[in-house]
Amino acid sequence: MTELPEVSLPSSTGLAFRAIVPSDIDQWLALIERIAEAERPPWSDQRADLTHIFASSKNDPALNTVIGMDEGGTARAYGRVSKNLGGPKAIAAGGVDPQWQRRGVGSAVLAWQLAQARLRFAQERMPEARIRVHSEEDNVAERALFTGFGFDVVRYFTSMLRPLDGGLPEIAPAPEIEIVSLAPNLDEAARLAHNEVFADHWGSEPRDREAWGFMLGHPLSRADWNTLALERSSGEVVGYQLASYDPQVLAREGRAEGYTELLGVRRKWRGRKVAAALLADAMQRFKAAGMDYAGLDVDTENPSGALGLYERMGYRATHRSMAWDLLLE
Repeated sequence: MTELPEVSLPSSTGLAFRAIVPSDIDQWLALIERIAEAERPPWSDQRADLTHIFASSKNDPALNTVIGMDEGGTARAYGRVSKNLGGPKAIAAGGVDPQWQRRGVGSAVLAWQLAQARLRFAQERMPEARIRVHSEEDNVAERALFTGFGFDVVRYFTSMLRPLDGGLPEIAPAPEIEIVSLAPNLDEAARLAHNEVFADHWGSEPRDREAWGFMLGHPLSRADWNTLALERSSGEVVGYQLASYDPQVLAREGRAEGYTELLGVRRKWRGRKVAAALLADAMQRFKAAGMDYAGLDVDTENPSGALGLYERMGYRATHRSMAWDLLLE
């Protein structure tokens, strides 16, 4: 088994780094929650996300994770690297306890992530190694860290909200199309439709059955909000809308929000109000469940015109996040 690259940390931090193991999940989650409380991102990993890392067949945590413990055995920093086999990029994610920031710990974790990404690409004999990180636009510390390592912003994403009080849009798709709840027997058809829709979207890679099943089975996923647009005569999947509810948003922001995770319409069915009808249907479902807002995120440069659609549907921008890339030599 390939060993982890050595992690070099300033001696003043007193942190001991090693790979994350299943017994660390409580500590790891507590660390993520402390970071989220201080930095207030719109979303952070849940217990199910951490548990899934050890159940997944991809990205062995023994090789692709590190956690830093202080002398008392408390987790103070972590890092992960994930990559699809043969995929064009690796993704790095991590964080440092607010009490342990500004000690060079974040830089050390990121340096390890770069080394691990290089190793992953070398093992696959891929000539170009690219690593991607994400940050909120208002996270000054992360932006400085990524800039210092030579990352460049390659994409902006906009978070949007629409209040559900007052009148909601009533939009029907073309007569030959109906909107129905996503039934389990159509999960695979929905996955294949999604991979087709996003085949030419920036940064997207196909979702295999494992990843799709985890998303649909995630504790935050709302099966009663997940919908498909079907051709009436054939039952063919035309489009889809998958949604979730995060109670932490209510606790942190004071709003109950139905969130559209994924929205897509297959190319040959575009121009028939399918996306607008799916969103309008989602709003009705959200409101019926007691939600105050509908939310989603959009790739600001998406050439499909998604941003304009959402604005016409009453969504308004709240904040932005960025994707950063570094080409590894």
